Amino acid sequence: MKVKILLAAVVLTASFTAKSWAWGSTGHRIVTEIAERNLTKKAKKNLKKVIGDQKLAYFANWADFVKSNPDFKEKDSWHYLNIEAGLDKDGCYESIESSSDRNLYKRSLLLIDDLKNNKELTNEEQREALYYLVHMIGDAHQPMHVGRPEDLGGNKITVEYFGQRTNIHSVWDSKLIDSEQYSYTEYSDILNNLTKEQIKEVQEGELKDWLYDAYLKATDIYNEVDNNRTLRYEYQYNNKYKLEEQLQKGGLRLAKILNEIYG
Repeated sequence: MKVKILLAAVVLTASFTAKSWAWGSTGHRIVTEIAERNLTKKAKKNLKKVIGDQKLAYFANWADFVKSNPDFKEKDSWHYLNIEAGLDKDGCYESIESSSDRNLYKRSLLLIDDLKNNKELTNEEQREALYYLVHMIGDAHQPMHVGRPEDLGGNKITVEYFGQRTNIHSVWDSKLIDSEQYSYTEYSDILNNLTKEQIKEVQEGELKDWLYDAYLKATDIYNEVDNNRTLRYEYQYNNKYKLEEQLQKGGLRLAKILNEIYG
């Protein structure tokens, strides 16, 4: 991406609200940091050719930063895949496969294929595809990005979180993470703690399977918030480990994808 657009994107970060960002900036950096720590030596070497000596987490929120740029507006739908409620596994898979080609699932597959196989990509195109991909795999593990179309993934469901009027999407984007008051590297230290066998288990399957897992988590979130829209310590305690599991899964599965591309 052109330098002037990248710089403008960074300046624009101050204008974004938590509602606009999946996982918030900290959550996305946690996902990419965990991913980078689980890359093979070959993948790290080849990735360095694309991004230089900068940490991968530096680019984790690029896809959100450019949302205000009209040149990228048509890509807003790449950040989510809304699926109707009440589907069983087969029904969910069918919905995922038959969905538009401009959503989180379809565009992620195209980006992975391009980065793997398209030798005609310029350096600029490679970087843009990579920046979108690392962000979108993070999005795929924020359950409300696999939410319901009628409420825009929970954006229309108003809640009170520790006395603040907000929505359930925003709670899961950033508020639960920010309440822990860790830096992204501190949180990554905590969550990057699985054995090789456990990592292999987390990395099983493909993107479609991971989206179904997030869909089930979203169903649980909807069911819980319907019963209580005043969220305080009990909600935070009940969902802390669920959230951390999704961050951990997102990082390790992103590592799998990047190792397949660059390893």
